[in-house]
Amino acid sequence: MAKQRQMKVQMRAGTLQAVPQMEDRTDEQLMSESKHRGAARVVLGARAAERYDPQTARRYFNEALAACTPQERPYLRQMMKASLAQAERKPDELKEAMEKLGQTPPSGRQLLMLRLMGLVSPPPGASILARARGIAILLGIVVVLLAVGYGLAELVALPLGGIGFLGGLLAGVLIVIAVLGVLVLLGRRRQAKAKAVARAGPTAKA
Repeated sequence: MAKQRQMKVQMRAGTLQAVPQMEDRTDEQLMSESKHRGAARVVLGARAAERYDPQTARRYFNEALAACTPQERPYLRQMMKASLAQAERKPDELKEAMEKLGQTPPSGRQLLMLRLMGLVSPPPGASILARARGIAILLGIVVVLLAVGYGLAELVALPLGGIGFLGGLLAGVLIVIAVLGVLVLLGRRRQAKAKAVARAGPTAKA
């Protein structure tokens, strides 16, 4: 009987250590994972948090907690707090949770963007007033971006005599799209770097 319990502990050990192996798998593969079920749930929870889906993230992390060893639970709970803070757009809680994990917290600009995201896209359960405010802020941002893009297009075309309102507006839209594309690309690179650091965390803690 004691031997069976020992084998069960050995089978459940290493939940956090197995997380890096799960990173490149699809959601379908993670859902069907049986050997490292806890690690698969950690990755699914983190992905749900990136989609700003706190309910799904919480469910996956709770399943991971049930599958991991008692020694791993404190670290996993901090990972859960960090992911839920991201999903619920709570920059202060995210910073605190990352610091407790021993990882570099998001920069001030990243926290500001998360706070802005919380205003533009409130978490589930937010009031109608908060959602209306988010729509108004989003429309304002779009207008400002188009105005800036239009101004840049007119400024560039000024030596050529200008390009007119419609031409300037179209060029402004293209400029805004190009700038946003570059920002998204840079953001994904930083996110990939942050994931690499996060994956190294559990291994370093083990």
